[in-house]
Amino acid sequence: MMAFVGISAQAQEKKNKNAKYTFEVNGNCEQCKKRIEKAAYSVSGVKMAVWDIESHKLNVILNEEKTSVADVKQAIAKVGHDTDIYKATDEAYNNLHSCCQYERAKP
Repeated sequence: MMAFVGISAQAQEKKNKNAKYTFEVNGNCEQCKKRIEKAAYSVSGVKMAVWDIESHKLNVILNEEKTSVADVKQAIAKVGHDTDIYKATDEAYNNLHSCCQYERAKP
């Protein structure tokens, strides 16, 4: 019985090597798409990143043994695009091309 509990607990701690996530990222255009996807791919462990211009949704597949969805969101915010938990700095947002400056939510 003790061996079973130990194996069960160990299995629950195992990270998913192909974890799928979808979350919103603010942006407007094809330039935004390239920048957002490039930022996501810059995070070690990201296997796939596709941002949809119309829905503003980013679909990612990542290796949870190497990274987390929070790391991906933080990388995207650093290049000027807001996510639900990380907001781009004013400096990063202001450095975006004028067509990429989406309407930001009021704090």
